[in-house]
Amino acid sequence: MSAARAPELAAVTAAAAGPAGRSGPDGRPPAGGAEPGGCGGGHSPGPPRRARAGVARASGERRRPLQPGGHLGGGRGAQPSRPGRSDQLPGLGAGLPGAGWARALGSCGVRGVAMNIVVEFFVVTFKVLWAFVLAAARWLVRPKEKSVAGQVCLITGAGSGLGRLFALEFARRRALLVLWDINTQSNEETAGMVRHIYRDLEAADAAALQAGNGEEEILPHCNLQVFTYTCDVGKRENVYLTAERVRKEVGEVSVLVNNAGVVSGHHLLECPDELIERTMMVNCHAHFWTTKAFLPTMLEINHGHIVTVASSLGLFSTAGVEDYCASKFGVVGFHESLSHELKAAEKDGIKTTLVCPYLVDTGMFRGCRIRKEIEPFLPPLKPDYCVKQAMKAILTDQPMICTPRLMYIVTFMKSILPFEAVVCMYRFLGADKCMYPFIAQRKQATNNNEAKNGI
Repeated sequence: MSAARAPELAAVTAAAAGPAGRSGPDGRPPAGGAEPGGCGGGHSPGPPRRARAGVARASGERRRPLQPGGHLGGGRGAQPSRPGRSDQLPGLGAGLPGAGWARALGSCGVRGVAMNIVVEFFVVTFKVLWAFVLAAARWLVRPKEKSVAGQVCLITGAGSGLGRLFALEFARRRALLVLWDINTQSNEETAGMVRHIYRDLEAADAAALQAGNGEEEILPHCNLQVFTYTCDVGKRENVYLTAERVRKEVGEVSVLVNNAGVVSGHHLLECPDELIERTMMVNCHAHFWTTKAFLPTMLEINHGHIVTVASSLGLFSTAGVEDYCASKFGVVGFHESLSHELKAAEKDGIKTTLVCPYLVDTGMFRGCRIRKEIEPFLPPLKPDYCVKQAMKAILTDQPMICTPRLMYIVTFMKSILPFEAVVCMYRFLGADKCMYPFIAQRKQATNNNEAKNGI
């Protein structure tokens, strides 16, 4: 061994010798020193750093890693590391226990959510395609019509027009009828027609019993009744009071047909504000009041049917009848939102049907004409045909019926074509000014004091 290494070897030997190796010249520890592990306030310089390192290596002791803050591990209060702790997991940063595993699990969760969305997307796509298949099947195989025998059916605007025809159709199917109209006399006339149908049904039932053909259930005549009420559906209080009378005198309504409607027949700037408000109240707001009056019981028993008689002018508009179009657009939106609400509440026992006919020859729009060359291909609808088509849709729980079917195409094209293209189509068909002759007749009738109430 060289002479240069002799001092280092002596220092190592002294460090290994313990307290005796650190005594002063007189054999006692240096002044201010402390025994190892003691609490003295002095500080012993101890062996050089290289010597301490040599001692550690000689004893086989492993150097502890540097702890946060620059302190060595293994000091007072420090705990030795144990395998399996979160801070020893691979991929973790200092001071973030479990971060690597969290990132791994998070990425797995994101992939799982994405996979669920993809699967759900394919399921929804299948359901949409299946809905198209069912709709096509309805065209080929007509669904069986449901029975409304013995059920209470309320019809607004039953004194004339489509309302009267709806009443007669439901009477032929043995429904108990509740007729509302603002005109008491015309409402009673409709009730008389209904009673005549009931008498014919009673006679047919009696003949069937005498012939011994009593296999089908026959309702007693006392159950086939018609009730009439004079009601202005444009007034909320009147609707609620009349509805309460119906519940007490007849029972709960199962089928609600919102049919009442009026038209002012004036250009916007010539139409009095009172008539605009009247049109909105009867054609749109009344649907809110009647539905709020009878829907709660339908929800309780999860059974019922709400029919909204709107118009093709609730799907696309024309000039000169701004108030009427606005009211019909509003009621179409009301009906669609109500249908979605019932679906969201999972009340599948309550059905809804939206009826949107083309111009019907009831006299309500007398004088309305489209281009004369086109009119033979698109004439005004006969009221009987319109109601029969609507009844098929109602009794088969069809959500919507446009009559004629051409109205579906017109509505679709109006939705995808630019506005200027729609204007060109209107002008070609003569639909842009089709209401002008009607408005002119109304204005003349008003000047001659011959204007009559609408439905």
